[in-house]
Amino acid sequence: MKKLLGEERRTFLLDLLKTEGKAITGTEFAKRTNVSRQVIVNDIALLKARNEPIVATSQGYLYFNQQSTVQIYERQIAAYHTANQTEDELNTLVDAGITVKNVTVEHPVYGEITANIMVKNRYDVQQFMKKLQETNASPLMALTDGAHLHTISAPTEAQLDLAEKLLKEKGYLLSNN
Repeated sequence: MKKLLGEERRTFLLDLLKTEGKAITGTEFAKRTNVSRQVIVNDIALLKARNEPIVATSQGYLYFNQQSTVQIYERQIAAYHTANQTEDELNTLVDAGITVKNVTVEHPVYGEITANIMVKNRYDVQQFMKKLQETNASPLMALTDGAHLHTISAPTEAQLDLAEKLLKEKGYLLSNN
């Protein structure tokens, strides 16, 4: 396979992200362009610096096209649970038709730390949990003893309301009480 160079490679990466419509890992990009994964990481950083809406998730890189004609509703929820309940929390959300865009925690030194999750179905949740396990990484909420925020989105407000109701029933919502 021919090694793609510089701008030609970045154009190829961008076109692939736009047409695939799914997450693509840095390793997969590296194989397709015959360069190292680190070169891909640098290319993605350069594309993001040009304001390309690329999001890094646990499943790989996504092109986040905001020019969709479908109305998407979004809200931020405050959650609290143990690390062992993470998979159940995420499955509860995606089962209600929710996309969990990110997780945010408040760190005493760094302030707000936000990480993209972008899970929208049980398969995505399974892959996210697998990645946590394989890397022996802790979820961000481990930094705050379980307290965290999620930005969630759905095609209807009713789905967002249902998701909050289900989380509240399970005791996963952080309440004002």
